[in-house]
Amino acid sequence: MSRKILNACVLVAASLLAYPGSATAATYGQDGSGHPVTQLGTRETRAIVLVFLASDCPISNRYLPELKRLDGEFAHQNVAFWLIYPNYGETAKAVREHLAEFGISTRVLLKPSPDLMALIPATITPEAAILTTTVGHDGNQTLAKAYLGRIDNRYVEIGRERPAATEHDLEQAIRAVLSQKSAKKADGPPVGCGIVSRP
Repeated sequence: MSRKILNACVLVAASLLAYPGSATAATYGQDGSGHPVTQLGTRETRAIVLVFLASDCPISNRYLPELKRLDGEFAHQNVAFWLIYPNYGETAKAVREHLAEFGISTRVLLKPSPDLMALIPATITPEAAILTTTVGHDGNQTLAKAYLGRIDNRYVEIGRERPAATEHDLEQAIRAVLSQKSAKKADGPPVGCGIVSRP
């Protein structure tokens, strides 16, 4: 696929991700009860953080306490956190039980839509993204990707883990977006389990 066609596809996907209330309101996936999610934030939301997880991925499970901490730290700054479970076959019941085990009650999205995955082409759990919103002349809001990458550098590769992270990429990216600055690209790729879109 040529770069021109690829860019056109991304622009189409972004235009389809308009906020509810417009003629192009999107369905992003399902919540933890199986209901459609049509809104990832409100007009007051300054940043939307999406973290891709899998209930059976030990590395993404290791990050749940850190994600809980970040959610609590930025919630009062109008940052909306979503835990995305993209793997084929992941059930709402299993996800609810999984998060209850870790004492987490953050927003959940299952079966993310193809349009959302086109805007945020995550391939690993855990992998994080930040979206921002822009308001058009017609008053409608659309989403734009500000960051996609690892949460931090704790994992060098599968089987190699630092005692503690020395670079907190997601946290720094959130702070940059809230300061209306460009988020720095992480120095390394996310490490974890591959996303399984089909059996």
